[in-house]
Amino acid sequence: MRVVDVDTSRIRGYIDKRLTERMANASVNRELAALKRAFNLAIQCTPPKIAQVPFILMLKENNVRKGFIEHEDYLALLAALPDYLKPVLTFAYFTGWRREEVIGLKWSHVNLKDGIVRLEPGETKNGEGRTLYMESDLLAMMKFVYRNRRMDCFHVFHRRGMPIGDFRKVWATACGKIGRPGLLFHDLRRSGVRNMIRAGIPERVAMTISGHKTRSVFDRYNIVSQEDLKEAARKRQQFSDQQAGQLQNGYNGLQKAQKVTTLKL
Repeated sequence: MRVVDVDTSRIRGYIDKRLTERMANASVNRELAALKRAFNLAIQCTPPKIAQVPFILMLKENNVRKGFIEHEDYLALLAALPDYLKPVLTFAYFTGWRREEVIGLKWSHVNLKDGIVRLEPGETKNGEGRTLYMESDLLAMMKFVYRNRRMDCFHVFHRRGMPIGDFRKVWATACGKIGRPGLLFHDLRRSGVRNMIRAGIPERVAMTISGHKTRSVFDRYNIVSQEDLKEAARKRQQFSDQQAGQLQNGYNGLQKAQKVTTLKL
């Protein structure tokens, strides 16, 4: 279709067609974003190919992620997964790194002497380099893996000396064994970020460790959990008790002051 023939009504018709094909709102929006970009390029040409960019309606997206792996789930998975995936689970749980970043890790990225893991620019999804200082538990695990490494394999995590491939079936089987079907490996990323925030690590630092570029992660990942809500209720009650105590003390003080004034009279 010629660009000059594409107007808002035709775009709306395209949206309806894609939705009837059971495309997700987010997927349709990515296509619409590409279309909008094409229009913006067309209007910037010399001379412009179109007079104005038609209105492009963007659909509402509900992309809040809710899955978390609690500590008891982590321990259960640690027992249920095959040995080659156990250190992968631990590293992802502690760091919140992406799956590809974890299984793609090589010993050239690791400095066990200083307890550092370093990804260079271009080796991460956002293109930026990243330095991770490992806490004692994670460092101990990495030293164990290093002592038992294969000399013919450069990868930190591997399966019989070969890079780890798709392990979704193995993961699903382990989740079924512990009674938590539906858990995703990506839930470790959400859990890692939330654990850092709960530990009191500033958001900016947590984002640097996990490799998130914008703060929107805290909205998309729905960091609040049921335990967070229970803790909020406990703190509200504690605050109310403190207020009641202050009010009672204030009332008692007022009563005493009135008695003293009455005696003086």
